[in-house]
Amino acid sequence: MGSRPDTDQLQNVRNIGIMAHIDAGKTTCTERILFYSGRLHRMGEVHEGAATMDWMEQEKERGITITSASTTVYWKGANQEIHKINIIDTPGHVDFTVEVERSLRVLDGAVALFDAVAGVQPQSETVWR
Repeated sequence: MGSRPDTDQLQNVRNIGIMAHIDAGKTTCTERILFYSGRLHRMGEVHEGAATMDWMEQEKERGITITSASTTVYWKGANQEIHKINIIDTPGHVDFTVEVERSLRVLDGAVALFDAVAGVQPQSETVWR
């Protein structure tokens, strides 16, 4: 499923953002997508400092995303066409809202994550708008 096509046709390319409040699981969700698409052979854990998307030393130490990070996965659709999906993992902390807003300009769509225990947080609403 994760094989790369020879050429990228525009109709098969999507830019998708992962957005939510801090500690809702954005980076964890992205790591799972990378694993299940075949891009990673081991899921990186944020609390272990092993997440692929949190590459800055400060992000690994603090366990939060500071800058938006992007990666690409290839997914075989129902019609057997290969789709290129650019995933943008965005910060959730209120101090980095500008970074999220900057990322929104290039997205075709977004996945909004909500913490089932904490519920909708103020930063969730800010990002949603």
